[in-house]
Amino acid sequence: MKNLLAILAATTALAGAAGAEDIKAFNIGLLGGENAQDRLNSNECLRKYAEDTLGVPVKLFAPADYDGVIQGLLGGTIDMAWLGASGYAKVYLTDPTAVTPVLVKANLDGSFTYHSIGFARKDSGITSLSDAKGKVFGFGDPNSTSGYLIPSVEIPAVIGAKMEDFFGEVKFTGGHEQTIVAVNNGDIDAGVTWADGQGNWEDGYNSGALRKAVDAGLVNMNDMVEIWKSKPIPEGPVVLRNALPDDVKTKMTALVEGLHAADADCAYGVAAGDTSGFVPITHDYYESIIEVRRQQSN
Repeated sequence: MKNLLAILAATTALAGAAGAEDIKAFNIGLLGGENAQDRLNSNECLRKYAEDTLGVPVKLFAPADYDGVIQGLLGGTIDMAWLGASGYAKVYLTDPTAVTPVLVKANLDGSFTYHSIGFARKDSGITSLSDAKGKVFGFGDPNSTSGYLIPSVEIPAVIGAKMEDFFGEVKFTGGHEQTIVAVNNGDIDAGVTWADGQGNWEDGYNSGALRKAVDAGLVNMNDMVEIWKSKPIPEGPVVLRNALPDDVKTKMTALVEGLHAADADCAYGVAAGDTSGFVPITHDYYESIIEVRRQQSN
């Protein structure tokens, strides 16, 4: 806490006194991945820190789907969010002046990529994508990078067919947690979610939706088997709305960048698992994903 307060004090001095009083409130959007209450709980510490930093009421918003956060950023009702790369691509392609990427979550090894993970129940007998032919396959959200965009490009290349022709049924579950629960309960035969791909399978890897599901007691990874892993995907950015006062953007960037060093437990919840923290990033890192998204929408 002392470290964080020192960071914030220094940031305030650098930014100057004017600016924060120009806003009356600050809203943080939370993408899907967990149920809404768990998302709110995981980010409550960030909300409190942000309120202390800005001196205005700060609220968390956990819409039912990714598009709720995306439209909030575009419409000005949400000021900051940690987006997936595909979600950022949609915001940028809709309005390139709406937000700016400022930070990205770094893995324990310092990298900032992750993977889409295909998985099934071990007792299903499915051990690869080929075994899932004719089965019910689940995706999270149409605006999810790992939960749809990347699998929709890479999986057809592996199976040599359109997914709609290969699988018995393709379903959207509504989010990562919903996919994990649906596979675990046998409601669908297999699906995809996200993880950093580092650490141990039985832990749900070091970070990601599987790790959060393990932490919440929703799944025992020993009951699951990995059937596919994507190529590395650019980790999504923390973005800030460009219309915000400069000192607000400076303060919030410093807050999130210093969060891991100041409060590792808070950073664990915000980052969906173990991380080395949030580090600076720019728009250029996402140009490849933006191009994929552009091609998919044409």
